Amino acid sequence: MDRTAYRLADIVARFGGQVMGDAETRIQQIGTLEKAGAGQIAFLANAKYRKQLEGSQASAVILSIADADATSIPRIVCDNPYSYFARLSAFLNPLRDYAPGIHPSAVIGKGAQISPQAHIGPQVTVGEGAVIGAGTVVMAGCVIGDNTALGESTRLYPRVSVYHDCIIGNHVIVHSGAVIGSDGFGMAWENGRWLKIPQIGRVLIGDHVEIGANTTIDRGALDDTVIEEDVKLDNQIQVAHNVRIGAHTAIAGCVGIAGSAVIGKYCRIGGSAGILGHLSIADGVEISSFTLVGKSIREKGVYSGIYPFSDKETWLKSAAHLRHLDDMFARIKQLEKEIESLKGEKV
Repeated sequence: MDRTAYRLADIVARFGGQVMGDAETRIQQIGTLEKAGAGQIAFLANAKYRKQLEGSQASAVILSIADADATSIPRIVCDNPYSYFARLSAFLNPLRDYAPGIHPSAVIGKGAQISPQAHIGPQVTVGEGAVIGAGTVVMAGCVIGDNTALGESTRLYPRVSVYHDCIIGNHVIVHSGAVIGSDGFGMAWENGRWLKIPQIGRVLIGDHVEIGANTTIDRGALDDTVIEEDVKLDNQIQVAHNVRIGAHTAIAGCVGIAGSAVIGKYCRIGGSAGILGHLSIADGVEISSFTLVGKSIREKGVYSGIYPFSDKETWLKSAAHLRHLDDMFARIKQLEKEIESLKGEKV
């Protein structure tokens, strides 16, 4: 594939920053400090990788002001090398264009409204009364339920399922295998068996949201499940019914969020964390990977609940000690009382 080469001067004119070294250096692609070669630009966003900068074969590099003199390679100096890299990479690697139109094998329900500028791929099923906006791409094998709405310039990768009555905003990306609007886990116990509770809410997804592969977002039981604007969800996340996730929150893979939890804006949640139901998490909270959140978090901060690993024998001993914590605590309190009593006798 032939790529357009851009001068560092052109890149800075578009994205800002300052060129140090040869501004005529031409760039076609992004690469890592370790593996980038001719025609590629690398970036240094973390000081621990500075050693790799010394031997880099990249044609250019993106650096912070603090690292501006760390190399003689032609470079772009900016305030935030990582975000600069992200914007430049998106420019050099744009999403594939899809021609507008409906594939002959697609099944379109009665009353569906599909923009002439939308792309509907092979074997797609669009339900009755569904609405699909201009510039939206629905790839092969997707299923769009009755009365569901997809906004403009949204992209569904192959085999995404969106159930009935859901609303997805503009500029949303949904990766393969994701399921949006499936029933929440609502059951009532009666006379020795489970009764299914109809899940009659919807899923509402704001603009600029990204949803990873095989992530599942359940519809609300009564009210709606809501994913606000610019939320980023990694792969294999479970979002249960009636959950609300605030704008600009990012959640890493394999997180499980139980029903009716409310997560604030600008939160960051590490992989495999668990959040129990009916909890509230404040804006700006960071939760470390593998942390189990068992009560509401009312204040911004970083929260961790990870039990460190060790060799098996040490772990078994530690686990055995943990089982006796209550007894140990009671004995310590008794010892404290006895010590205080002895002190009193001495006085």
